[in-house]
Amino acid sequence: MKIDILSLFPEMFEGVLNVSILGKAAEKGAVSYAVTNFRDFTTNKHNKVDDYPFGGGAGMVLMPQPLFDAVDALRAGEYSKPRIILTSPQGKPFKQQDAEMLSKEDKLIFICGHYEGFDERIPEHLVTDEYSIGDFVMTGGELAAMAMIDSIVRLLPGVLGNDTSAVTDSFSDGLLEHPHYTRPADFRGMKVPDILLSGNHERIAEWRWKESLRRTFERRPDLLEGRDLAVQEKKWLTQFRKETEKKPE
Repeated sequence: MKIDILSLFPEMFEGVLNVSILGKAAEKGAVSYAVTNFRDFTTNKHNKVDDYPFGGGAGMVLMPQPLFDAVDALRAGEYSKPRIILTSPQGKPFKQQDAEMLSKEDKLIFICGHYEGFDERIPEHLVTDEYSIGDFVMTGGELAAMAMIDSIVRLLPGVLGNDTSAVTDSFSDGLLEHPHYTRPADFRGMKVPDILLSGNHERIAEWRWKESLRRTFERRPDLLEGRDLAVQEKKWLTQFRKETEKKPE
């Protein structure tokens, strides 16, 4: 995969892309990164990338020319159209399923914005996807792009040491991940559930499934809305609700 990033602050990516999983993925040849300052594509004498909004109002708006020209340069000589991703609080929520879908692409271009916003012709005519990582506003789109890139790259074949890790992550099957435990089995009187020490892999798998559902029920019940529940899941949810009703206020 080739990932291009358009940013006014390319230095923000230097550490992130060269360490941990993202750095190892590049070392393995699974991905390559290139960060470009789109200010380099301005055509005005002051190298401005923003201007006042038509109609008045507070803040400055990113102009279309530098970004359109930058994307044209990144696509020069290519026949296929890459996914062009805009980080924006107005975008649709970025989910695990989006990361899985984008991890199958050959090339991605991320556009990181700043200031009050974008000229509307950028999201309307240039980008293919507009994503938000949450209902809050940040100074720029760099941190959002980093988060999305991390979630995508770790899904590339051979990047994780254990390929099943990505399959069992939270949200991969619509549920939060089950609890994890490691040595020692008894730490300061806090013990690991006996089932995990039993060696019975079938029962362990069932316990993990149940606890995954329980954690989702307790922490993110919204994820269960519209879920096609298995018969066993319906039984467990009934049990969880009864347990909740019995808890003292």
